[in-house]
Amino acid sequence: MENSGEPTIFDKIVAKEIPATVIYEDNLCLAFRDVAPQAKTHFLVIPKIRAGLTRLSNAEEEHKALLGHLLFTAQRVAKDEGLGEGFRVVINDGVQGCQSVYHLHLHVLGGQQLTWPPGCG
Repeated sequence: MENSGEPTIFDKIVAKEIPATVIYEDNLCLAFRDVAPQAKTHFLVIPKIRAGLTRLSNAEEEHKALLGHLLFTAQRVAKDEGLGEGFRVVINDGVQGCQSVYHLHLHVLGGQQLTWPPGCG
């Protein structure tokens, strides 16, 4: 699945083939609410174009600016969503990291006190 080249559910959301509750969009990324939230506030930030970023561990030098943009967007949207007191950003990487969609995505969770350590459901 990781390198299948087939469109992921996130590619289909970007293409507007699958509906999503979009809360932010620019030319590089999209933020939308998670359909199975794990916290009071839970949204995803994804690059609009995978560009080889099926996993964070596939990142190369050319991805540095995009990765920074995704993190900057995550904190910006978190503040817009009222998470000024704190939030968590999670990137699952590979099977051992509980990654389920092989299109890099940042989970942003907050709106409640989060516990540690997180688990894999």
